[in-house]
Amino acid sequence: MEKRRVAVLISGRGSNLMALMQAARRPSYPAEIALVLSNRAQAGGLLAAQQNAVPTAVVDHGRYGADRHQFEAAMQHVLEKARIELVCLAGFMRLLTPSFVAKWNGRMLNIHPALLPAFKGLDTHARALAAGVKVHGATVHFVAEEMDSGAIVAQAALAVHEDESAESLAARVLNLEHRIYPLALALVACGRAKLVGGRCVMAPAERDESVLIAPATELEK
Repeated sequence: MEKRRVAVLISGRGSNLMALMQAARRPSYPAEIALVLSNRAQAGGLLAAQQNAVPTAVVDHGRYGADRHQFEAAMQHVLEKARIELVCLAGFMRLLTPSFVAKWNGRMLNIHPALLPAFKGLDTHARALAAGVKVHGATVHFVAEEMDSGAIVAQAALAVHEDESAESLAARVLNLEHRIYPLALALVACGRAKLVGGRCVMAPAERDESVLIAPATELEK
C-alpha cells in the first residue's frame, strides 16, 4: 500500500502530533508523517518528532516581519521539497492567507475543540459552559479561507458534567481530539472523504446509528 505523505504544522508541543505519529506507525494506516514543520524553533513538538525519527523543519515567521506571503512561500518550498501531499494543522498559531489555503484546497486539515459550527475561535470550553450546552466535543475539518469554517470531516462528542470546569472539559475534549484526528486523516488519505462543492463527501459505509443523549437518565433505559 502506497501511503500519502503528510506534513504536520505546529507552533508548540503538538499533542495531536503525537496521536498522528502513533497512528501512522500502524502498517495498515494509509498515511505517513513525512515532515513536522514549525514556525518556532523552540516548539516542543519538534523534539517529539525527532525522537520518533520524523524529519523536521523550521520556517521562522519572525524573519519575514508582516510579509505573510513570503513566509508562506518559504513554507511551500519546504513542503514541495519534502513531496508533501496532505497537511495537518496541529496547534499552528499563524493565520494563513487565502492564496496558501487555495494551494492546499481539499488537502489541508485542522482540528477545533468544539462541535462546529458552534463556538468558532478561542476559549471554546469556557464559552460552551457559559452557554449551558449539554454536549460538547471536537471537529476535524478541511481548512477554508474563513477561520473554523471548512467542511467537516469528523466530529466526536461527550456529555458535559454539571460540575465541569473549563480545564476539566478541555482535558476530556483533548482525548477526543487524539481519537478523531487520526481517523479523519485516514479517511482523507485513503480517499473515502473528499471535498466536493464545499462539502465533505463520504464514500458509502456501514451506517452508524449510535446516539449520545445528555443528561443520561433512567427514563432512557
